[in-house]
Formats: sequence, C-alpha cells, structure tokens
Amino acid sequence: MSETPASGPAGPASPAEQRAPRTTDGTAREVTPGSQAAEGTYRAQPVSFVRRGTRLQGRRQKAWDDHSDTLAVDVPRHISDTSVHPDYVFDAQEEFGRTAPLVVEIGSGLGDAVVFAAKENPDKDFLAVEVYTPGLAQTIQKIVANDLSNVRVVQANAPEVLSTMLEKASVSQVWVFFPDPWHKTKHNKRRMVKDTFAPLVARVLEPGGVWRLATDWSTYAEQMRDVGTDSELFTNAHEGELVGAQSPLTQARLSGVDCELSEDPDSVGGWSPRFEGRILTSFENKAHKAGRVIFDLTFRRL
Repeated sequence: MSETPASGPAGPASPAEQRAPRTTDGTAREVTPGSQAAEGTYRAQPVSFVRRGTRLQGRRQKAWDDHSDTLAVDVPRHISDTSVHPDYVFDAQEEFGRTAPLVVEIGSGLGDAVVFAAKENPDKDFLAVEVYTPGLAQTIQKIVANDLSNVRVVQANAPEVLSTMLEKASVSQVWVFFPDPWHKTKHNKRRMVKDTFAPLVARVLEPGGVWRLATDWSTYAEQMRDVGTDSELFTNAHEGELVGAQSPLTQARLSGVDCELSEDPDSVGGWSPRFEGRILTSFENKAHKAGRVIFDLTFRRL
C-alpha cells in the first residue's frame, strides 16, 4: 500500500514532536516541498512495505520523547513522511563523533539484530533503517537500555536512503534480514530485493564491502541469489557452496512447506553458512517452528 502525502501539524510542537515521524495525535509531520522529480521514488513502482500502526503509547512514546533528539536521524522529508529530501546527505562522522566502519540494516524491525550487533562490535557504527514507527521506538528503548552510543535509527524508504542519503562507498556492510516476502505471485513485484535494488546497495558499499541477506521463503531466496549473481557489481562470497543435499533449497523442496514438493536437488548452491553476527530473533524462531528453511547469502562489492 503506497503512502498518502503528509500534511503539517495543526499547531506549535515541542522539539521531540517536531522530530517524530508522527505527532502524538497521529497526524503526519510536515514535509519539505522539494522538487517534483522525487515523487518518482514513490509512484514509479509499488513500494515494498505496508505502513502498519504509527501511534506510540506507553514506554515507546516515552522512549521517543526522551531520546529521539539524539538517537533518531532528523531527515528532511519530501512527498511523504518516510521520504528523504534528495539534497540531504547523512554525515556519519558528525553523527557518531568518530570515524568507524558503518553497518546499515535495512528493515531493522524491533531492533534485536542491530542492537545485539552494536553491543558485540563497539568499534563499528550502525544505522537502523525502518518505516514502522513503533519498531523504531522500541529499538531506541533497547539502545538506551544497553547504553549504546554506536547506533542511530532513521525512519525512511530504503531505496532513497541508498540512492541519495548515504554517500557513495561510505558503508562497510548492508544487511537485509527477512524482508517482507510478498509470497503471493501477484505481490512479487513489491519485493525489495530485485534487479533495480542491487545497484543502490553497490553505490553505498565501499570496494570489498559486504551485502548480507537472509530469508525464510525459498522463492524469495532464489530471487535474491539471482539478483546478486546477475549483478556485475557483486561476487558471491560462497559461490558453488552448499549444493545438492547440503543446500537449504533442496531441503525446502523436499519438505514442500513453502514451495512445490520436489525431489530435484539444487545444483547451483551459493548459499552462505548462517551469519554468526545475526542474533536468533523471535521472528526467525517462528520460521523454524513453521518448518521453513533459513537461507543466508553473502555478496561482496567488486
């Protein structure tokens, strides 16, 4: 479902309210006018997400009010309240007060993976990109609870973050873990990881930088593998590995849980071992309980 253009708040707001994606009464925050050209980032093709609830309550609201001024990147908007004005460029060195490898997680959800990684890797900085307001607020809660200074959150449409907001070759790793699979055939066009997405990831990665992906849907996993393999900008870090009986795709076909039941082995492979830096979240646990296979992929920027 695409977004509706945002309108300005009804009256004066506090600094925390001005920075919030939505004000306390649920109205959208004001966006900058910008040029008409940026509308194409939203209307030229379907967006890959559906905006669920945006209201904050209880501890999430308090976390946002108390800490968004320091932990949420204040992005000038354009067209909608998850858009990024095309003139805005994120300055990681200024934001974190140091020069360190930057890891960007696209679709950070409730923040479990990015907060765990930031805690385990204090020498790295992390940017959590998400459109779901309560998820961002809960991530902020976890950042504060763990007393972390190397994580920031941003509510923004991922393609715009990758195409204009982040500087070229400024990121060491991009993570896309369990994006919405849009598993119905008629909805496949909404999937984030497709041929047009790879150049955006490549743009922000430094030479030798890593693009990590994970999904629990076999058809999406095959699409992800094809996208990375077909791109001239990446090489598969595990090309030819986990083939045949060792392939998670072969296992998925034999189970028939999320794809057509088949005994055809996967002769391509290219799957990665599970990324040890990814914490086992409740979401991934649900996938295991449902009998779905987890697929990991790792591509390296040429």
